[in-house]
Amino acid sequence: MFERPSAGERAVLVHLDIGSTAEPDEREEFRRLAVAAGAEVVGTLGGSRSAPDPKLFIGTGKCDELIALVAGTGAELVIVNHPLSPGQERNLERLVKCRVVDRSGLILDIFAQRARSFEGKLQVELAQLKHMSTRLVRGWTHLERQKGGIGLRGPGETQLETDRRLLAKRMTVLDRRLDRIQVQRAQGRKARDKAELPVLSLVGYTNAGKSTLFNRLTEAGVFQADQLFATLDPTLRRLTLADGGRVLVADTVGFVGRLPHELVAAFRSTLEETRNASLLLHVVEASAPHRSRLAADVEQVLAEIGSDEIPRLEVYNKVDLLPDESPRIERDSAGFPSRVWLSAHTGAGVDLLLQAISEWLGRDRIRCSLDLEPDEGRLRAWLFEHAQILSDVPKPAGGWSMDLIIGRPDRERLAARNTRFSEDKEGV
Repeated sequence: MFERPSAGERAVLVHLDIGSTAEPDEREEFRRLAVAAGAEVVGTLGGSRSAPDPKLFIGTGKCDELIALVAGTGAELVIVNHPLSPGQERNLERLVKCRVVDRSGLILDIFAQRARSFEGKLQVELAQLKHMSTRLVRGWTHLERQKGGIGLRGPGETQLETDRRLLAKRMTVLDRRLDRIQVQRAQGRKARDKAELPVLSLVGYTNAGKSTLFNRLTEAGVFQADQLFATLDPTLRRLTLADGGRVLVADTVGFVGRLPHELVAAFRSTLEETRNASLLLHVVEASAPHRSRLAADVEQVLAEIGSDEIPRLEVYNKVDLLPDESPRIERDSAGFPSRVWLSAHTGAGVDLLLQAISEWLGRDRIRCSLDLEPDEGRLRAWLFEHAQILSDVPKPAGGWSMDLIIGRPDRERLAARNTRFSEDKEGV
């Protein structure tokens, strides 16, 4: 067994077409993932197979090419754009004499570098431990050897069993801490529900421009960059719409094709913000050559976390990179907005998005009139805070006559405390 180096960023990328030809953007995404992890790409190896090789995944012929490529480039790392079994990973390492990382390990490494919050770090550590628990044999093979002679008999599997128990204990501790954080998140959501604030959740493929759009809408100052998984930790900010309505906007982690199941499970509490949203804003990179496939990958993850039934509004971002497209709103057969084309970078079309959001939320908003007495100034102030005031006319005898648009939950609260409340018409 070779001595595994503790560092090394010179990497050879391996991508095989298994059963069918991969799209060019898949290879480019793989390269960008490697660069995002900090790797210096010194070589690539491609090819095709009808099925993976059970022992080496890439087969003996490609393995010989990989050995020569690693030796010729001085690579310290091989990254394979496919999930590898622990045995395949171990067999490749023995032959190429350097570390081998599969796609899941690569994405986990990126998440480990980018996590900033306490919760994010716990989630990433839990995902890494679950991924690592099946690969312990790589680091302890020297303890498995049984040699003859007094003083040379090794402990066999004892060290592996001990290490697995330590990992299991640590994962139990992390699960308990994350459960406590999930309870805190649930309490925060309960407080927001009490305030009757709708939540809009930004979802989409990584690098689609979610954080840029989030900053454009809320001026939150969230880190944004032209790289995969620039931000991981969810952020919530309040947004006041043009019609006076108030909402909470949540920026969530970006998705990627073949996202490791360990990450989906670990980030489930974070993705609860998506499951409890009133409306999903599905941000799609309009300039991506295969945007429909990327959107389908996002829909798959949304279904996996139980968010596929939540209403969504598609937001086609980066329209400034398409000379034949312009900001606009597309509507469904019922006349409601279904897709908004905009550029979060330049701000073009953001006003259309706000209009579309208002129309979506307007489904649960009604127009009404209300006469207030002179001693109801506190109620009038509450209405200015929670409703869109269309007119506010003082009455000659004192008090005010108001025409307003208000959310249905706020209207029900108002009707419970003021019997003079009258409804003019449903909808806005």
